[in-house]
Amino acid sequence: MATAARTRPAAPTASASPEVTEAPEVTEAPEVTKASEVTKAPEVTEAPETTATEIRRHELADFLRSRRERITPEQVGLVRGRRRRTPGLRREEVAQLSAVGVTWYTWLEQARDIQVSPQVLDALARALLLDRSERSHLFSLAGAIDPAPGTECPSITPALRAMLRQLEPIPACVQNSRYDVLAHNRTYGRLLCELDAVAPEDRNIMLLAYTNEQWRSTVMDIAEVTRFLTAKFRAAMAEHLAEPSWKALLKRLEAASPEFRETWARHEVVSSGGRSKIFRNAHVGLLRVETSDLWLGPSAGPRLVTYVPRDEETRERLQRLQALVLADED
Repeated sequence: MATAARTRPAAPTASASPEVTEAPEVTEAPEVTKASEVTKAPEVTEAPETTATEIRRHELADFLRSRRERITPEQVGLVRGRRRRTPGLRREEVAQLSAVGVTWYTWLEQARDIQVSPQVLDALARALLLDRSERSHLFSLAGAIDPAPGTECPSITPALRAMLRQLEPIPACVQNSRYDVLAHNRTYGRLLCELDAVAPEDRNIMLLAYTNEQWRSTVMDIAEVTRFLTAKFRAAMAEHLAEPSWKALLKRLEAASPEFRETWARHEVVSSGGRSKIFRNAHVGLLRVETSDLWLGPSAGPRLVTYVPRDEETRERLQRLQALVLADED
């Protein structure tokens, strides 16, 4: 029986070829947009430049707030109360003391663009117990003319002036924490320089120490003394860094004295306290004294500074200095 032949697959002929898959159509690259047709990014609008008037308004607001927060209710005859949380006075209390509206005063502390008259500024200066330098600074920031530029600080009472006189021949003065001399007796007026000849706005211990040649020539070891004063000033300024009046004084010192700039750059600090000092007074000679500070209110407020003689010779010379002052007044 014949076996069936096994069927083989037919070999492909020479002309046969595998089916070629067509290449996908090439998509043309997107047409490049001309530079002129590119959508421009929105222009960045610069913030409007702050004007000098706006700067002054904000400085005025900061100054008023700092003064308000540093006055205790007791200093202005108000009752503290049990639930007081605000440091110093409340806004409504300042408004009440100044006889202005609470909303209006609030806007002033918010640096709103409102008009303020010299009469209202005068009332605010009295309510906030501003001294001469602070009062002058207030009117300057407000762009107004002070109707009573010689107004005394309300915290320098007649009783305090009487006490200063009673201390003579011991030199004594009242300074604030910024080292402005707010009041002094006659012997202090002749102790370091002719203080009454100095403009009231320049009666500042830091300014005198660095810019008044008579004051500097009276102080023995002036380099050591100015370094010590600057360290005390820096320590005191830590609580007043944002206050315009302090910044203005610092700017003035830096502009007036290369020596101050060099000393200030050391960043030295020292706490306040009594200290022995030696002066060579132009009228009576060598004086050895011990200084003492008596705070008249909060530590940020005014203080009574006395210069008590350390020996009998200094005591006698201070008496002679007082006699010279009295003779000049006759």
